[in-house]
Amino acid sequence: MAKKPVTRFICQNCHATYSKWQGKCESCGEWNTLEEEKIEASPRRTAPTKANGLTTVRLDGKTTPPERINSGISEFNRVLGGGFVPGSVVLVGGDPGIGKSTLMLQATCALAKSQHEVLYVSGEEAIDQIRLRAQRLGLDTKPNELNTLDLAASINVADIAATLEEKRIHKVVVIDSIQTMWLENIESAPGSVSQVRACAFELIRLAKTLGFSLVLIGHVTKEGALAGPRVLEHMVDAVLYFEGDRGHQFRILRAAKNRFGATDEIGVFAMTDSGLKEVLNPSALFLAERRGNIAGSAVFAGLEGTRPVLMEIQVLLSTKAGDGAARRSVIGWDNARLSMILAVLESRCGVKLNNMDVYLNITGGIKINEPAADLAVAAALISAATGQPTASEAAYFGEIGLSGELRQVSQTELRLKEMAKLGFQHAYLPRHVSAVNARPRPPKGLSLQEIGHLSDLVARFSAATPGAPTSTQKET
Repeated sequence: MAKKPVTRFICQNCHATYSKWQGKCESCGEWNTLEEEKIEASPRRTAPTKANGLTTVRLDGKTTPPERINSGISEFNRVLGGGFVPGSVVLVGGDPGIGKSTLMLQATCALAKSQHEVLYVSGEEAIDQIRLRAQRLGLDTKPNELNTLDLAASINVADIAATLEEKRIHKVVVIDSIQTMWLENIESAPGSVSQVRACAFELIRLAKTLGFSLVLIGHVTKEGALAGPRVLEHMVDAVLYFEGDRGHQFRILRAAKNRFGATDEIGVFAMTDSGLKEVLNPSALFLAERRGNIAGSAVFAGLEGTRPVLMEIQVLLSTKAGDGAARRSVIGWDNARLSMILAVLESRCGVKLNNMDVYLNITGGIKINEPAADLAVAAALISAATGQPTASEAAYFGEIGLSGELRQVSQTELRLKEMAKLGFQHAYLPRHVSAVNARPRPPKGLSLQEIGHLSDLVARFSAATPGAPTSTQKET
């Protein structure tokens, strides 16, 4: 006699599991997020099965690196680590309307133009809608140019699997999106934890067995995390986030996980009327509209993966209204680190901003995650507090400790080369004290302004014109 399905209730926000329904999830505190799911009970074994054993190999055996598939988009290739690896699974997540489907449609068309067999399966759009979007983006300009691109509108994973196993010709398969996929033997709605996990497992099994590259487009929650079970991120080979503010034209494709390339690598795109355009020199684009004679602005020499990127940090100070706490508003950076920098400025340098509202913005809609931005943020704060602009030809990078000391960061020479390439003349950075790493050698025309303590930077703003060399600066 077959066992009855097991009923359980899973929180769609944090994926906590309960044996019965309740209004509030005790794990995350959200209300009305529990949904019923039925799991088929596993059949009881009547006799033990015979194990075949494992086939083992030595670690030092010879392996031929797989030949990557060029996506046709250089910024996409950069994030992937050089292109698609056959048999790999890539998960691409992002906010609604940010451009995930547009990016993958452009990539599949570029692959088809290179005569790669590609399958694009949409569970959200009809075939005619995909064709209209391709026409709007100008992707089908020549007859028979995309004759290796197959389109399908389906949410049934069993039908998709049958097609892939029958044809066995596709090199890249795109599923848009994994939250819309459905398996008949799972008694829950598409998008539920059980459906997402089971559908992803079946599609990943096919990719590994047949050797095609699989791209799963995924939704994100309001907190910015990928929707669905957390195990989904562990099952795939790469997790990419497509970020950006829909009010800005810039889009950032960021690698959070990559088994075949560097993590934290980024690709920069600009959203235009004709689709996504690659930005090959993001530093110049982010600084194109900067006005160098405004107090509260500083240029940060950042690093995104292996790519140096210069970006502008803006700070605005205003006297707080009323007797309440001062406001701290941050866009594109960590609010906690801003509070730390403000505390260090007050306690170690005597710069009191406790009665001021502080507004900090990273221009262009980009987000900064590295502590090397501390010095640039501090420079923008000091500039805003003193009313004295930073030099238009100066850029900053360095981590600040709680005692106010400046700490060195990685890839100093790479940052300096990017600064020199864009015409900057002064680099403010931590003083070199390491006996392990050699002193950085700046490119020609770039002078190093080494700083040991944050109070040194405060003194330079109050005693000298920003960017002008003093006796403590290193001229090269």
